[in-house]
Amino acid sequence: MFSPVACDRCARYSGVGSNSNMTEKPLLILGTGNKKKALELAVLFEPVGLRLATLADLADTIEVVEDGQTFAENACKKAVQQACHLGRWVLGEDSGLAVDALDGAPGVYSARYSGPDATDESNNRKLLEALEGLPPERRTAQYVCHMAISDPQGNVLAESEAACRGRIPHQPQGTHGFGYDPLFELFEYHRTFGQMGPIAKACLSHRARAARRLLPMLVELVDSRRWR
Repeated sequence: MFSPVACDRCARYSGVGSNSNMTEKPLLILGTGNKKKALELAVLFEPVGLRLATLADLADTIEVVEDGQTFAENACKKAVQQACHLGRWVLGEDSGLAVDALDGAPGVYSARYSGPDATDESNNRKLLEALEGLPPERRTAQYVCHMAISDPQGNVLAESEAACRGRIPHQPQGTHGFGYDPLFELFEYHRTFGQMGPIAKACLSHRARAARRLLPMLVELVDSRRWR
């Protein structure tokens, strides 16, 4: 579960149920309907002081086909298409796991690695099967995240990408997070994101690192008064 601190922060900065003194602040749509990912993003973008909403908060969104060959292509596509459709500033994000022994797979197919009806459990199971028998030194991987911000006219005005390195253990460890978190062990901590919990992940993850790179550009956009 996410910590009460993290959940409280997300509630304060989400577009839904925001109080009247937040209405004058610029609105950024977090281009995801994934509740767990939205909570992570809300905490990461808290320092900017924007009003935040997710696709799940809005009635009139579109389904963007993620057919890009890279995380960057998918992130930009999600940002641009939703921004043009909604007439809002939108953050597009695409992320996933790239395993060295699998030539970078599952990569952009991370969410649907085990098929169109994939779940976190089935994806993790397939990954362990693919790595069966490999020693620790051949189980290296990286989590990658690309973020893009589009204005309402479909212009991508800020982008960032970051990664964190680790290895895949022989079995899931921990219950925090989502996706491959119980199977991604950071080199320097010898623990998975599933074991470390949301506060540590908000500092160390690929998503956190990409957000830190994006924040100065985001602040500059807000201060430029181009944000309406």
